[in-house]
Amino acid sequence: MSNILLEELRESLNIDSEGVSLNLEIFIREYTEKLEREGIILGLSGGLDSAVVALLCKRALGTAKILALIMPDKDSKKEHLEDALQLVHELDIPFKLINITTYLQKLGIYQIFPLDKIPVWGRLKEMMVKEAYRFYRRKTGRIPFHDSLLGFKNKEYHHYLKSCNAYYRIKHRLRMLLLYYYAELENRLVVGAANKSEYKIGFFVKFGCDDASDIMPLINLYKTQVRELAGYLNIPKRIIIKSPSPDIIPGLGDEEILNISYEKMDLILLAMEKSLKVKDIAEALKIEIEEVKRIRSYSQESEHMRRIYRPETTN
Repeated sequence: MSNILLEELRESLNIDSEGVSLNLEIFIREYTEKLEREGIILGLSGGLDSAVVALLCKRALGTAKILALIMPDKDSKKEHLEDALQLVHELDIPFKLINITTYLQKLGIYQIFPLDKIPVWGRLKEMMVKEAYRFYRRKTGRIPFHDSLLGFKNKEYHHYLKSCNAYYRIKHRLRMLLLYYYAELENRLVVGAANKSEYKIGFFVKFGCDDASDIMPLINLYKTQVRELAGYLNIPKRIIIKSPSPDIIPGLGDEEILNISYEKMDLILLAMEKSLKVKDIAEALKIEIEEVKRIRSYSQESEHMRRIYRPETTN
């Protein structure tokens, strides 16, 4: 029974890539017209999701109506910057390269996490960041990302968690400001690149460039489905196969931060969406019940990130 359930879940994740692409192209065109914009603007990171969005926008509107902002800072991995630059040249998309390091320096952000004091040679900086992340897990038995979804009242190592959140979240919020600045100047629609996997577990920065946008074409697609769509769209293979990373703190990729692969997590999220029991999900995926509960907790504890709380009445 568990094998049948697993196959059904995997089958449910399959998409009609051609049909999905056509629908999303129509969606992008419709909202560009509906909101009376003359073009679109997007942030291009060198990662899979923004690459897929860029190509969908090109197919929907043509290159002349697209502007990509590439916004690295000094912590950004050179590989991602090179991939972003190569992609805009391959797609012939107009772009602006804006290094946000100076802005962050003026805000004193790098002083919160003085990574500059760590030598950059030999990937020592990345190794030390990884070790700090693993140290927290060993000492507390919890995932730092998980403990960052809510506040830090009475939490162990709360100073570390607060500093870490302040350090990386400002980067995405600054990128959001730049996107909207140029969008307003040039009457463009801001197109976001968040996918369903990230959105359901809170793996995004609230009011950051992966949250605040006018439209989100990929928001109904799990990460594994985005990867499938990328293959259909002929996104460069180097972008499809490289390890996903938020590229905001050196050394940490998505799956290390989350402590689970997207392939496994998407199956869990889909099973929960189908209201399957935790025990049945764990049995079908041959994983511990606690791992399913952890992913469920990600979703539950990040609910506040997907909504604005308002009083029920003003009386």
